[in-house]
Amino acid sequence: MLQNCLMRRTKLKRQRVHHRGAARAMSLAGVSCLVTGAGGFLGQRIVCLLLGEEEALAEIRLLDKAFSAEALGRFGKFKGKTEVKILEGDIRDVTFLHRACQGVSLVIHTASLIDTLGLIEKKLLWEVNVTGTQLLLEACVRCNVQHFIYTSTIEVTGPNCRGDPIFNGDEDTAYESTSKFPYAQSKRLAEDSVLKADGRVLKDGGTLMTCALRSMYIFGEGCPFLQGHLDKCLLNKNIYLRFSRKEALVNPVYVGNIAWAHVQAAKALRAPQKAKHVRGKFYYISDDTPHMSYADLNYELTKDLGFGIEPRLPMPLTVLYYFSLLLEIVSFLLRPFVRYVPSTNRHLVTLLNTPFTFSYRKAQQDFGYVPRYTWEEAKQGTGEWIASVIPQRRVHLQSSTA
Repeated sequence: MLQNCLMRRTKLKRQRVHHRGAARAMSLAGVSCLVTGAGGFLGQRIVCLLLGEEEALAEIRLLDKAFSAEALGRFGKFKGKTEVKILEGDIRDVTFLHRACQGVSLVIHTASLIDTLGLIEKKLLWEVNVTGTQLLLEACVRCNVQHFIYTSTIEVTGPNCRGDPIFNGDEDTAYESTSKFPYAQSKRLAEDSVLKADGRVLKDGGTLMTCALRSMYIFGEGCPFLQGHLDKCLLNKNIYLRFSRKEALVNPVYVGNIAWAHVQAAKALRAPQKAKHVRGKFYYISDDTPHMSYADLNYELTKDLGFGIEPRLPMPLTVLYYFSLLLEIVSFLLRPFVRYVPSTNRHLVTLLNTPFTFSYRKAQQDFGYVPRYTWEEAKQGTGEWIASVIPQRRVHLQSSTA
């Protein structure tokens, strides 16, 4: 799935710090780091980059509910000086979190339930995304963890229910965020908890420093959303469904680049001169992927494989919006009898059809983030991964529809 992870770690080592002393300050040498959600799409890529660091970390603890054999095999390919510990458990377990954080100085918290349709019960969403984050922060304070980086999302900002667009926005862009969708709310509350925790006094008298990275939609090798869209495309005679207007421009980020941003932010929090600019703040993380709609991203990544895309939405956007409202009403009326989750909703229609682009200028200015991979590399790597999974997805779909 991510076979290029090993080969790419030596590519594009841009923006080298020129002075030897500054370079040492901007490193993770000897650090003990905990990565939550380490078995997930983004978490695995962060771990690969950490294991590939020239100046080795002392230890990386990988925390998740469970790990696939594929993920464990990938981590095992790295034969360096860094000790790797696998921790399988629940982020809602206070005792487990305390054990995971003991002796750690850096936490990268990617673990989260992602839900754009409302498939997950709100109670569970809150327990994992909000309470789990708060419990982890408390464990950090008790265990004297100095640095904490949180993986947030663009959905914390919007788009709002009116579908107000943003073009090339930044951290200072004023925007009225009115989304009441549970996933967006849970991530917003979790991010607030992380940023408010900055400056808390640790048990040993030290100080907790935190920051949050608001990622754009993440694509790349192993992306579960890309695989879901691919399945629907294969069932539709190799034609991608058009679920967003062509003019609804967004700027997705490649998984290797958002992972790299986490590594760069971690280094910055350890460097006193950088840390004073970064701590307590959130940053938008994008890269140089061309601006396009979500639907057109699917097509762009696979057009060389002979795939096509529908020319227009299945119905006019306003009609689609009210059709989604009708499905939501049906779901509400059926709630006393059966749990019906519609295939679309007003939040999703707005999310997919609102122009919403952001710059990574501030992250570049404050902690030196520059995309590690070009769009061409991201497109090639993702396209090769998609090509590699098509045969097995065809077999799976044929067996499931037989």
